[in-house]
Amino acid sequence: MRLSRRLILKGAGALPLLAGSFGFPRFGLAQTQPAAPGPAEVPPILFVHGNGDHAALWITTLWRMESNGVPRERMLAINFTNPLARADDKVEQPNRSSTKDQRRELGEAVKELQRRTGASPIALVGNSRGGYSIRNYIKNGGGSDISHAVLCGVPNHGIYEWDEGLGGEFNGGGPFLRGLNEGESEVTPGTAFLTLRSDGIDKYAQADGRFVGKPGTPTGVTSDSPALKGATNLVLGALDHREVAFHPRAFREIYKFIAGREPSRIEIVPEVEVKLSGLVTDTPGGVVTNRPVSGATVEIYRVSPESGERIGGRIHSSQTGADGRWGPAQIEPTWHLEIVLTSAGSPTTHFYRSPFPRSSDVVHLRAARPLGPADGGAGAVVLMSRPRGYFGLPRDVVLIDGKEPKDVKPGVPTDSTTTLRLAAEEVGRAVAAMFNGERIVARAWPASENRIAVAELTY
Repeated sequence: MRLSRRLILKGAGALPLLAGSFGFPRFGLAQTQPAAPGPAEVPPILFVHGNGDHAALWITTLWRMESNGVPRERMLAINFTNPLARADDKVEQPNRSSTKDQRRELGEAVKELQRRTGASPIALVGNSRGGYSIRNYIKNGGGSDISHAVLCGVPNHGIYEWDEGLGGEFNGGGPFLRGLNEGESEVTPGTAFLTLRSDGIDKYAQADGRFVGKPGTPTGVTSDSPALKGATNLVLGALDHREVAFHPRAFREIYKFIAGREPSRIEIVPEVEVKLSGLVTDTPGGVVTNRPVSGATVEIYRVSPESGERIGGRIHSSQTGADGRWGPAQIEPTWHLEIVLTSAGSPTTHFYRSPFPRSSDVVHLRAARPLGPADGGAGAVVLMSRPRGYFGLPRDVVLIDGKEPKDVKPGVPTDSTTTLRLAAEEVGRAVAAMFNGERIVARAWPASENRIAVAELTY
């Protein structure tokens, strides 16, 4: 593949997020201080999530933008209604979306952000499949109102290039990607493009098909697959498929490309008062969607960072309406939290979270997956989840209940969740989940009551 420009930043970002590595205690906070003034030339920014994801994955990026003076009201993170792609783009599947569906919804979000801000053009930032929507909108959806497009870990030349399954949008040999990549330049004139990619550990940019269910079969793509002719193409080092969007190292490049200057800080500046709200979404038939759930109850408790036990009484309770929204809840930026989601037909899910340093309206919640045969006989089930990256062994320190999890595969990072099952006599005890500099202590709730605990990492 010929690249018009290739800047190799080998090793950058290769170190895990260790305590103090970006000037914050444990996992990334600065002392409370005024945010940096925002440069007038920064356009409004719309953030676009990937396959099966939702807006909440951008929460730390939004906080870092705010900490550099970008006003909250000049940013928006989209929730695609059905975030999962179809197996064949032309064949309807329940609760899944086509490339046209995504392009249409993105276009609507672009117009909404322009309406809110009164500004045009705007910048788009996407991770994984979200980059497909961005490119499709700019090229085929009348996207002349886009000044910058930042594509993070986007499989621009496919996850594989095979003769079978040509209708799938991830097939580099299929009509969708061939249409986006045709011509001498692979970018659309009038928009500045930046691609960010991993130095070899993106599971969707691998020469061997083992990560797409065909070990030993060549995929036809390489680690250079996310790069585009005509774009600025950066390699960020030993970051995984999601980290090239959500890691502090990625934030620096996103901000610098859009603002035209280095960020004044990478750390997140806490607010004095924090308000949280979000959306409760559904998983009909086990397919994740961003469709709102009505009648769900969200409760919030402050908990001890050392034991996970509740401190005082309930600090928030709300029930979702037809729009699926919960909140707002007012908290302190130093509080560790337990967020309890109760929704008909799903396990009661106890989310344990690190402190929220800043306000957010994208604290979205999906109930944990139902207890299954593998959980039979377990007194309690505790999940450790990392939505903004994968667990890399031996790259990262990954410990749950004091042990390295056995269900996390070493090598190329592919797993973002690990499961701990405890005996009945261990119900109610504390379980520590540790990823590099972030540590969350959850409580083991009884599986017999259809409850699951989730230690959900923020960083």
